Amino acid sequence: MDSEATRPLSITDRYKAMNVSQRYWWKVVALCFFGWILMYADRTILNPVQTQLAAQFHISNTQLGIVNSIFFLTYAITQIPFGMLGDKFGRRLVIMIGFVLFGIMTFVSGIVTGFAVFLIVRAIAGIGQGSYYGPQYALSTEAIPTKDLTLGTAIINSGMAFGTSGGYLLSSNLVLQHGMSWQTPFYIMSVPTVIVGILFYFILKERVIRPEDQGKKQEKKEVETPTEKVSVGSLFKNRNLVFAYIMCFCSIYANFVIITWLPQFLQVERGFKGTSVGFIASLVPWASIPGAILFAHIYDKTKKTKALMFFLVPLSLISVFGIAFVTNKTLLILVLIVYGLTGKLAIDPILVAFVTKNAPKASLSTALSAYNFIGMSGSILAPYITGWISDSFGSMKIGFYLAAALLLVGMILFSFTSDKNNVNAA
Repeated sequence: MDSEATRPLSITDRYKAMNVSQRYWWKVVALCFFGWILMYADRTILNPVQTQLAAQFHISNTQLGIVNSIFFLTYAITQIPFGMLGDKFGRRLVIMIGFVLFGIMTFVSGIVTGFAVFLIVRAIAGIGQGSYYGPQYALSTEAIPTKDLTLGTAIINSGMAFGTSGGYLLSSNLVLQHGMSWQTPFYIMSVPTVIVGILFYFILKERVIRPEDQGKKQEKKEVETPTEKVSVGSLFKNRNLVFAYIMCFCSIYANFVIITWLPQFLQVERGFKGTSVGFIASLVPWASIPGAILFAHIYDKTKKTKALMFFLVPLSLISVFGIAFVTNKTLLILVLIVYGLTGKLAIDPILVAFVTKNAPKASLSTALSAYNFIGMSGSILAPYITGWISDSFGSMKIGFYLAAALLLVGMILFSFTSDKNNVNAA
């Protein structure tokens, strides 16, 4: 007689399990969405007020770039360790600890009075944020039905857009428009960050079985035992994963040139002032929401990774080039909207689905953390290099042109991938 643990579910039980799982995966999507809002708002509240920060600490654009680069350095190097810890000890626990840490450090960022200490605090905040990417996407990938995976990921990623815009608007309105101190947005952001981190631990569950997996035979489940786990190094023997990682790097480099320097570029080189700086800069994240959801839906229907990438990346690189090239304000606004529709947030859900298809399931959190580690290396380099270019040449334009060139390189390399599932290559 079959044991209770291995007996197939009845039609009624399977229907009930499916309804519960459907309600649950939308809960996962919602909480992960809010997590990204707080992550990106914390990153962007600084960018509209960099001039005030530079005046207080008496620093150059290159040093301003270091502030963001040191944050993303610690964020990037902790990706793989946190992914491995999430696989071993629980993803909810890792996320909660990370969010509490970076929430506290966000508050402390507004207290410190010396530039060196400020750098240290931002570095620790980056460590806290490093806990999120791999464990979060492992949780959501396991919970979202396969047929809705890319769409669900796009909805989660749209939190990045809301957070980016929210950070811009919060700082530009409070500081540039109403004259408050640049520290105020940091105080405001710290409290909800800690609260959401705690909610992750108490609301979500580990390793959820999706509806389409209910009732499968035990021998099917044995495929995903811990013996399937592979070393980090072996992930880089998979050509599909390697070129996806490089494409992610190029996409994120361009995105963080825009996220970090667009507000100051608009003020210094295009003449925007006050709240309009935050509003115009917010056009990119707002446009990215419908773009990400639309192209994720198309991907879920077609599963044509390369076809979509060859459509999105050329438009993205042309728009990045155009941000620096055009001088007409109306045309600049149009270019920013095009980048939002086709840029990083539209590309990322497709790449995440591609990595998920090509990564060993038992090491999914680690593979996704490696993906984000390589990608976020672009966020380390972009702020510093663009700041150095601005100090050296008196303009940020070359920094935008470089970002466009990297997108071209990433697109060429990604052309050597295959849409076929290549998981066994790892």
